[in-house]
Amino acid sequence: MKRRQFITLLGGAAAAWPLGAYAQHTGKMPVIGFLGTTSASGWAAWTASFVQRLGELGWIEGRTVAIEYRWAEGRSERYVEIAAEFVRLKVDIIVAGGNAVPETKQATSTIPIVFPIGADPVDAGLVASLSRPGGNVTGLSVQRADTAGKRLEILREILPGLRRLAILANIGFPDSVAEMSSVQAAARALGLAVVNLEIRRGEDIAPAFEALKSGADALYVCGDALVNINRVRINTLAATLRLPTMHIVREFVEAGGLISYGPSYPALFRRAAEYVDKILRGAKPGDIPVEQPTKFDLFINLTTAKALGLDIPATVLARADEVIE
Repeated sequence: MKRRQFITLLGGAAAAWPLGAYAQHTGKMPVIGFLGTTSASGWAAWTASFVQRLGELGWIEGRTVAIEYRWAEGRSERYVEIAAEFVRLKVDIIVAGGNAVPETKQATSTIPIVFPIGADPVDAGLVASLSRPGGNVTGLSVQRADTAGKRLEILREILPGLRRLAILANIGFPDSVAEMSSVQAAARALGLAVVNLEIRRGEDIAPAFEALKSGADALYVCGDALVNINRVRINTLAATLRLPTMHIVREFVEAGGLISYGPSYPALFRRAAEYVDKILRGAKPGDIPVEQPTKFDLFINLTTAKALGLDIPATVLARADEVIE
């Protein structure tokens, strides 16, 4: 055998060994419980990034790892049910959206839990610290509150006459409440008046928009599973009031929103796959630091801008990662 072929074979065997060793040790293929807080379609791009990265690391779905997908469809009461189901199934690791992590952690203190998108895991009591999470939970923080001011700066660039800002948030979700507070503080610093649109369920959305009869110049949508599952509805109602909208992820812009700025969710899900890889190979979740995002994306929907009669400044367009037309 040629030396290069031998080295290649040896390297391949070394990479595959932990997977075979896992199966030999446990007697079964490892199982990932994947708890999506919205729908399969709403998370499609993020799930694809996660599965692709797993595959690159040697965890091929259906061959070297099994994934049990469950979707809460924006209904928070489903989190407890799904987490309990994963415990009964004795999955090896749970990947859960940030909204669902508290309930998942209550369901198990032994099964490792990885969150690809979490707001403030320390304040939420999910981890002891970012550098040393402790316990069975770790993952990626999206720094939602920290980027609120940046989003308002972008809105001001697009709308120099911005004076009155509406903020839509699910006040039943603590992270959305925290984000709303950050937006309010950033708005006050810019001298903006604020109108709060507080919701707890999908049925609250239409009445919340009816309360905007006093008017607003733009709408800031605090992201969570409830607003994600209702993103088309929210953008449709905003369009009827000719309200430019600011969101946190691309999917809202695809659904007719004007603009989004925030961490790259596909990148976070790819990184979450690397966390899963480490844990399945023996690392303890409590020893893996919670990371913060390094890549932020700006998306603009020019079709929506034209419908609203807005000219997006060239300086903003030049910074956009993608312009949707």
